Amino acid sequence: MLRERFAGGSGPDPAFDALNRSLPVDRRLVTEDLAGSRAHVRMLAACGVIAPEERDALLAGLDQVEAIAREKGIPDDPKVEDVHLWVERTLAEVAGAVAGKLHTARSRNDQVALDLRLALRKFVGEARAGIRELLQALAGQARGNLALVLPLYTHLQRAQPVLLGHHLLAHAEALRRDAARMKDLLRHADVCPLGAGAGAGTTYPTRPELTSQDLVFSEPLRNSIDAVSDRDFVLEFAAAATLLCVHLSRLGEEIVLWTAPEFGFARLPDAWSSGSSIMPQKRNPDAAELCRASAGRTLGRFVALATAVKGLPLSYNKDLQESTAVLLETGDTLRQVLPAMAGMIAGITWDSARMRAAVEDPRSFVLATDLADHLVRRGVAFRVAHGQVANLVTWAEGARKGLGDLSLDEIRKHCPQAGEDAKSALSVEGALAARASRGGTAPARVAQALAALEAELAAGGP
Repeated sequence: MLRERFAGGSGPDPAFDALNRSLPVDRRLVTEDLAGSRAHVRMLAACGVIAPEERDALLAGLDQVEAIAREKGIPDDPKVEDVHLWVERTLAEVAGAVAGKLHTARSRNDQVALDLRLALRKFVGEARAGIRELLQALAGQARGNLALVLPLYTHLQRAQPVLLGHHLLAHAEALRRDAARMKDLLRHADVCPLGAGAGAGTTYPTRPELTSQDLVFSEPLRNSIDAVSDRDFVLEFAAAATLLCVHLSRLGEEIVLWTAPEFGFARLPDAWSSGSSIMPQKRNPDAAELCRASAGRTLGRFVALATAVKGLPLSYNKDLQESTAVLLETGDTLRQVLPAMAGMIAGITWDSARMRAAVEDPRSFVLATDLADHLVRRGVAFRVAHGQVANLVTWAEGARKGLGDLSLDEIRKHCPQAGEDAKSALSVEGALAARASRGGTAPARVAQALAALEAELAAGGP
């Protein structure tokens, strides 16, 4: 901690120091901090603020600092407040007095804002790669199981027959949106804050556009106050990660349900299952459950940071230090859950007989809508047809029969306009093929959607 302002240079109270020090968290940003420092040094020299030989000495020293960090790590030194101060002090040890010029025309305020933006790029790139891996797993399962059928559930009640591939591709659509959100939020973070200083700019003849270009940003800062106080990009990342984890949670929940004996649709491989400490027979879907829980962690971090910044006056306030942990921990969560979900999906095996039996279970009545549609095609108004088939289902339940078990005469007792081909409307394959509307579950439509996803992945998207 810098204490020059205070009489006698006395150290902080230990309790304050424990609260204030961020080195245990932000030392992970050393690579970003060094990248920003190199760009800053090159800009200072280009503007004549430091001499060429000073630039060369500083750059050589920063290389040595990077080697030390890589080989020895950064110790949790109680005398060092944050990673920025560690870099400066280590640079002074290896480069001498010239290290004192590194911080010219720069504040820790614009420095940390830069480090976070650089780290965000890395986490977003990893997240998008993880989403693509999961999409490839979903596409692989859909491609390998094109003929498998299972019930579509609404309100967790069997509703209509759908192809397994159609169901998996529904999850893929949500993930495609997640990938797009990750890509979009980079646009808002693509501004280099160096040059803002503490928040009012700098008196030196600097050229922020040079550091912006050096670090491959689209543009330099537009407003020095906003540059040091903006954490929207961290909040957007936390929000996008939360929604991504919500989607992973929904997929995880279905894995939990489908692998339970009550469903029996799927089985996880041993590598993605856990045992019980007391019950020898157990095969627990712990990985799916942990992915399901991840949304709570990411949402909590988003709410914590949003609450911290919601009432902050401009410009920089130490509350913003919370954004470092939110960014790093959210990125870490995605590093865990995305590969785990991709591995689980890729390894699942399916019990086609159990899924088919759930569709054909007489108690399911999943083809009732198809019978109503048959009546509509024969001129019956849909609401009338809906009521007739509902009455037929009620009667069949009492008679302990499924729709497929009924004779044409039994159907006509409740649906008098039923045609001679009414029974043909009560086939699973017919119901699937009939849903050939855009985005529907007809085999041709599913094959078309799957081919489009595979082509997008092959091209490096989404």
